[in-house]
Order: sequence, then C-alpha cells, then structure tokens
Amino acid sequence: MQEICSFVLLSKTDSKLTLPPLPRRGLGRGRLGRGLSTFICAFTLISIGAHAQSSVNTERRYLSGKGCDDMVEWDFYCTGGNNSGRWTKIGVPSCWELQGFGTYQYGMRFYGKAFPEGIADEKGMYKYEFYLPAAWNGKQIELVFEASMTDTEVKINGRKAGEIHQGGFYRFTYDVSDRIFFGDTKNLLEVTVSKESSNAGVNLAERRADYWNFGGLYRPVFIVAKPAQNISRVAIDAQADGSFTAGCYLNKTLEGARIKTVITDRHGKKIAEATSSVRTGSDYAIVRLHADSPDLWTAETPNLYTARFILSGRGGEVLHEEVQKFGFRTIETRESDGLYINGVRVNIRGVNRHSFRPESGRTLSKVKNIEDVLLIKSMNMNAVRLSHYPADPEFLEACDSLGLYVMNELSGWHGKHETVVGQKLVREMVIRDVNHPSVIWWSNGNEKGWNTELDGEFHKYDPQRRPVLHPQGNFGGYETMHYRSYGESQNYMRLPELFMPTEFLHGLYDGGAGAGLYDYWEMMRKHPRCVGGFIWVLADEGVKRTDKNGFIDNVGNFGADGIVGPHHEKEGSYYTVRQVWCPVQVMNRHIDATFDGKLQVENRYDFLNLNSCRFAYRYVQLPTAEDTGMEMKVLEQGEVRGGDIPAHETGEVRIPAAVRGANALMLTITDTFGRELFTYSYRLEEVPCPVPAMGAVPSREETVDDLMIHAGGKVFVFSKRDGRLKYVRIGERTIHLGNGPRFIAARRADRSLDQFYNHDDPDAEKKKTTYSTFEDTGRFCGFDVEEADGKITVTAGYRLGNFDKAVWVITSDGRVSLDFHYNFSGVVDLMGVMFDYPEELVLSKRWVGDGPYRVWQNRLHGPQLGVWENEYNDPVPGESFVYPEFKGYFAHVQWMSLHTQEGVIRIWNRTPDSYIGVYQPRDGRDALLYTLPGTGISVMKVIPPVRNKVNTTDLVGPSSQPKWVDGEQKGSIILCFE
Repeated sequence: MQEICSFVLLSKTDSKLTLPPLPRRGLGRGRLGRGLSTFICAFTLISIGAHAQSSVNTERRYLSGKGCDDMVEWDFYCTGGNNSGRWTKIGVPSCWELQGFGTYQYGMRFYGKAFPEGIADEKGMYKYEFYLPAAWNGKQIELVFEASMTDTEVKINGRKAGEIHQGGFYRFTYDVSDRIFFGDTKNLLEVTVSKESSNAGVNLAERRADYWNFGGLYRPVFIVAKPAQNISRVAIDAQADGSFTAGCYLNKTLEGARIKTVITDRHGKKIAEATSSVRTGSDYAIVRLHADSPDLWTAETPNLYTARFILSGRGGEVLHEEVQKFGFRTIETRESDGLYINGVRVNIRGVNRHSFRPESGRTLSKVKNIEDVLLIKSMNMNAVRLSHYPADPEFLEACDSLGLYVMNELSGWHGKHETVVGQKLVREMVIRDVNHPSVIWWSNGNEKGWNTELDGEFHKYDPQRRPVLHPQGNFGGYETMHYRSYGESQNYMRLPELFMPTEFLHGLYDGGAGAGLYDYWEMMRKHPRCVGGFIWVLADEGVKRTDKNGFIDNVGNFGADGIVGPHHEKEGSYYTVRQVWCPVQVMNRHIDATFDGKLQVENRYDFLNLNSCRFAYRYVQLPTAEDTGMEMKVLEQGEVRGGDIPAHETGEVRIPAAVRGANALMLTITDTFGRELFTYSYRLEEVPCPVPAMGAVPSREETVDDLMIHAGGKVFVFSKRDGRLKYVRIGERTIHLGNGPRFIAARRADRSLDQFYNHDDPDAEKKKTTYSTFEDTGRFCGFDVEEADGKITVTAGYRLGNFDKAVWVITSDGRVSLDFHYNFSGVVDLMGVMFDYPEELVLSKRWVGDGPYRVWQNRLHGPQLGVWENEYNDPVPGESFVYPEFKGYFAHVQWMSLHTQEGVIRIWNRTPDSYIGVYQPRDGRDALLYTLPGTGISVMKVIPPVRNKVNTTDLVGPSSQPKWVDGEQKGSIILCFE
C-alpha cells in the first residue's frame, strides 16, 4: 500500500499553505521505512514550502527548446504533404516543412484569395508530456506560446486551454492554473496547428504575401509561474528629462496593495525609487518617479536601466517582484520638420528584415537574432523595420542592448486583418514589446494592408504614444511611399510631410541596395524634411529544401532580394552601404604622395563626438605583379583619436604625412565599442610597371594571312585581315587572347539614340533590360612596322569607323605595350576595347586595385584598394551564392594576372580612370535586371549602371544615367604572357 505524507506550513504572516500529498518511493514497508519516509517527506516539504514562500519572482520553464539550436522532441502527426499520416517526432520550436513535413508554399501563388483551391492546408497535431514542480502549486500558471502558424487549438490534460488563437506572429497566453498538475503527476499538452486560418483576414494579411508560408510551433512554448496575486504587466514611459512613469496592472484587485519601484543602472547602483498605492477597488497603479541626469538611450548610446517592481500586500508582505529593462529617451515627430530623439533630429539609415534562416525558416535563436543585429550594425545602419510581423523578443532585446531603432509591424502585406482579430493582435504585440526603448514606431500593416479601424488601438497599451505609420502610405505625419524614383523622391520631399520611405532600392540579385544609394542618400540627408529610409531587404529568403536535396529555393526572383545571401554571404552592395552610411566620412577626394597628413572629416553621428572614434593608419607598399605573395608591406603604422568634432559638424584629424616609398594609405576607423566602421584606402602613387629586360632583338615574319613577331621566346600572331592580335605562342603552348583590341559600345535597347525612352519603338518596353551594341564599320588599312632600339612597333591603322589605331610595342623580352585610340560621339551605357579569351579556360585572377568586389557605374563605393585574388566562379544569382563574383568590371586596377589552363596573362593598366572588365556579369535565369553584350577581357571607359527590381537605371539618380561621349578616347596597357 502506498503511504502518503502531508505537511502544513505556517508562513511568517500566519497564512496557511497546504502542500499536495507526495507518494513515498523506494523505502521498505517496515516501521523504520515508514519513519524515514515521514521524515524525508516532512524535510522536503519544509524546503519546498520555504522556497515557495520566498520565491516571489516570475519563473519560467520551457516545454520546448528556446530556439532552432536546442529543439525538444514532441510527438507529431501531420495531416498532409511530406511524411504525413502517421505519428512520429518533431523538434519544437520549428517550422514543420524544414523538419521534413507538410508542403512548402510561397504566398504569392494564391495572392488575394482567402480560401483558394489547391492551397496547402495541412494541420499539425502535437503532444507533449511534462511535469511541474510541486512548489508551484497555488501559483498562477500560464501556458505561453511565443508564436504559432497559424490557427492554434490547445488542450491541457484533456480540457481546452481557451479559445483558438488566430494570427501567426504573436505571443498568446492561457491561464491554466485550474487545469494543471504538480509534482509527480504528469501533464499532457495537446496542440493542433492549422497552416491555414479559418479567418479570411488572417489568410489575406499573413498567408497571401511575398514570403514563405510555414506551419508549426515555430517559436518557444513555456510555462510561467507567478504568485497567486501578482503584477500582470507593466507599461513604462521613461523620458529623456529623467521622468519615469509606469502603469502596473495586477491580475486581480487587491485592497491595500502597494508597489515599490527601484531603478538601478547597469552597474547595479540604485538611482531612484518610489512607492505607489493601488487605488481602492482597482487592479492598476501608476508609478511616478524621477532620475537625475540619466544616461540616455539612443542607437549610438544604448544605455539601459533596470526597474524592479515589488508588489506588497496590506501588511507589507512581498507578494511579487517583476523586473524590466528600459531606457530613458524621448521620441518626437515634429510636423514638417523631422524625427527627434532626445531633442536631436536624427537620420534613419535602415533596412527591412525578415526573421529567417535557410535551415530553420522563421525559427531562430538568441544567437541568431544577435547575429542579425550585428550584421545590420556592421553596415553602419541605425534602424530596422520588422517586415512584415513582430520579431522574436530576443531580437528586440539585442536592438535594445546593441542599439538599433525599430519599426515594429502588425502583420499584413497587401491584405489586412479584420477588426475583431486585429484588435487582439495589436494588444498582444504592444503589451509584449511596449517597454523596449528600441521600438520607435508601430506600423499598421503594409502597402494598403492597413485596417484603419485599428489605428487607435496601439496607444491604448502604449503610454509613450509612439508614432503609428502606414508603410507605403501618407499617415501620422510620415510620407512612406515605396520605391519612388530619384526624381519623384526629390519632388515628394518638397511636400509638407516627413519623407521616410519604408522600402526603397529593392536589392534583387546584384541590383538595388547599393546601386544608386550614394545619389539617393546625398539627396535625402541634405533635405530638411527627409527622415531617412529603409532599404529592401537584409537577406535573401532562400529555403534549404528538405524535399529537393538541400537546394536553396528563392522561388525564382521572389526571395532573392537581400544585401546578403541566405546564409549572410556578403554581396558587393554590403560594402557600398557600409561606406555610404559610415557615420565618419573622410572628405579628402585626392590623396597622393605629397599628402601632409590632414584629414578633412565629417561627423555624421547624431549624438557622438568624433573623439569617441579611433583612426588607425598604415602606409604600405603594394606588391607588383611579379611578387608571389599577397601581403602588403607596412612601412609605417599607428593610431590617433578622432578630434573634438561634435555630431553633425566637420573638422580635421591629423595623422603623419605620407611616407617615402609608400604607394597606398589604409585608414581604418573604429567606433567607441572597437567596431570597424570602414577602411578608407588611397592610392598615393602607382605600383611600378615592369622595366623591359634586354635580350635578343625581336624579329618578324609574314605569311599571306598573318604578321608574326618573335620576341623573348614568344610569337605574337596578328591577322592581316583585320589587324587584330590572334594569339600568342610560347613554345608548344598557345594563349588565345586575341581577336582584339576591338571597339565595343552599347546602349540600353529601349532608349532612342538621344538617350530617352524610344516611344517610336512598339517593342521598347520589352527591351528595357537588354542592350544594343553599336556596329563598328571601320576598315583595316594595314600595318606599319618599325624596328628600332631593340624593339618592334606595329601600328594597326583603321578608317571610317570607331576604332582608329592600335600601337603595339614589343620588346626583346616578349613584353608588349599597347596604346589604342578610338572615337565615339553619342550616348552609351558601355564603351571600351576588348579581347576574346575562352572563359572555360580561366582558373583565377589576382590584381592590385579596388576589390574584391566588382563595381557598376552607380555602385562605385565599397571596394577598397588592395591586393586581391579569387578563383573562377559563375554563380547564378538567386540560386548559388559564391561571393565575390569572379566576373564583372573592376575599378582602379593597376595590374591584373589571369591564370588560365594555357598560362598566365598579365595586364598593367596605364589609364587609371579605366576599368578592367572580366567577361560580363551574370543576371538571374529570368534576366529581370540586364542582358549585357559579351565583352570578354576588356578595358572600359564607360561601364553600365545596374537597375533594381522596380526602377530602371534612368530612374535611380545621376550616377545611373548613360554617358554622352564626344571625340577621341585613348587607353594604354602592358601585356605579358607566361
């Protein structure tokens, strides 16, 4: 027979606490066993009872893992799709598709339809058994779901926990105090999650959108235990002047209750306290106190404080303690003026962000949320928009502690929530996130997915009354229209509302994001009514498909919008954004070997003095093409502190003058936290070109078809038909760099010859992503060959066309210098000279110049001067994510070595303002951005800009416009074949 023991404990206030009986285990049936049993039970209950009485804090116990890195297995049954129709196991939290269940589905296919045929509407049924501490008996027990997609029905121990929850991105809670067991009695949790909602508004707002639709318990599930009488929630309003107000809501009325509030700084030092009474008959108290000269919270100075709220009863006994982190700061939207934080007008440098990883979908972890915040800040951004739903609380905590301004968004894409459900969701979002100082705005849906009946709901729960916005709309004093062209943006900034596009410069593939950003930002930051804006989007939303052998699926061009790839692979625009939005701008446009050490700097911080930053300088020698190493030789280096230059001001920082023999200056600026802001690089003088070595005098021979020059063990074969180099022979090897130099020029195919859109061409709209080449109708006039001073000069002359002449000087060691002359008058997007070389034979390239990323005409910022190397790659944008790309146009190249299966081709560029082209950049398979003409290995005077998904190049600002060219153009290179 099982023996039962019980114990009655009297508290200090003489209130009786009866603990539940516990079964005796593992002892004999005799008198000694029974005595030990009674003693152990009594001792245990005294300990538990004392702990229960003294534990007045909120306690949390996870039933799932805390994120994708520590999932807990639950029983699971999926009703449709992959691995359906049987009970098995699944990790929680997770999106069930990424665990191999159900059906992958992207929202756009069923856009605008609430209940369409063919929709993936499987359900997931979960079961999980768990125990709760006996000490929790008598407490208020809450079952909390951080989020679930989407309709969620919950049973606990066979009884409904409450009503079905609808809406896939919100924390929802059930009070299950009367449905739960404690101690050794097992609890059974049963959850049914419907991937589709029975509510039309939920489906239209959250499921018919331009992002992946997942199903499942994708954020944590946990139990919260509070004392029976407790503080239910707190809403804080802490202003920059030190005033602190908090609304404290109790779970029930409590006569004679008081709330003591203690504020401590990050070192645990108390800076203020006050005690407030709960009004008679009320479940609510207002706490007011004042902190003298607090350290203020901004994205640049993320100073946090801790508030302890201590609820005591009529007799002074402590009933509950609640702890909240917060920051002192004031938000003001000044009409037709700007956004002010703590009285200072700020510029928003923001990005849109999905909660996402390829292997886990929307399920993240604390570490991954912090990674995202650090990634955003590494681009010198100061703001993030949570598109298009509230993020994990850990993400907001990271924004609080690391410093980002946050736009927190009610879910909605183009559809909107109906009012009844929407009211619940607004409440759930705001009461969860109201105390985060990083939250600056609430947004009510997205792109006409606004239910205007919900606009007034946000401030019911937010004592700070933060601005409420309609992204893509004109509301709340903010004009936030998406993807306006450069000219349209200028015009709208003349209107009274604050201009802050919540999406601009769409980052599809290698377009957008950085392309055109310099033009936009120079315009935006100088305009008195512009607050800033948010680039679309942080990262590609590519899923690693469990049903397609791990293929990263961006759904064509739908998910491939990121500044970085799905695993945060850095694209070229990452560095462009980093430079353009660097808060410390070095304004010296030209630094050379005569540099006196005076740096003209602009402090674009909103709050920090430049003396919070460090300037590390290195005067270096860059390697020559013949050097085999990749190292730069440092001649002198050091570090200085930034000058006393207040925010929004300009001034001077001094470093030592240029060092003799150095051909480059590297200047790395770090912020007050030691984080690199950007490394500026400057060419002081050219890396020396090779000096020809004397050897046997070059010779020539001719056939009917060819002119051949013998020099340094090499044979250069020129065509008598067109005057171009055909190939180079080195012993038994042949290097096929040939069919050049020849003129290449092209314009966007939908343009007229006068630059503008060609309205006379009925097919112009179809041609806006293609390019038309200009035909060179010139004629070869023959060779002029001169032998003198141990070298041979071959001049190939042309007439009646664009290419005028090529002057080849071949020295006795087999090196070649080439001067070329061509002419063009007209409008072009691409222009230069080119050679052919079989792309399939190229292995790698190494160069001194800007890198390692390619540039576009409207994305020149970001790459840095240095010595770079990468192997050949040919990634398909949106499908493979190898960066930096091998192909494209490269700026300020001094020399480049192409390593091929046939040998090495070295090119020294003696025209600094020319670009070296390595084949043509590749667009995605759908060719939404560009289809460029083949340019082989080229020396380009004009390179093309790149468009974004929404705007063609002529709509993205001055740097994106075609070039008007008139007259003779020249270039000069040196070639060596090994």
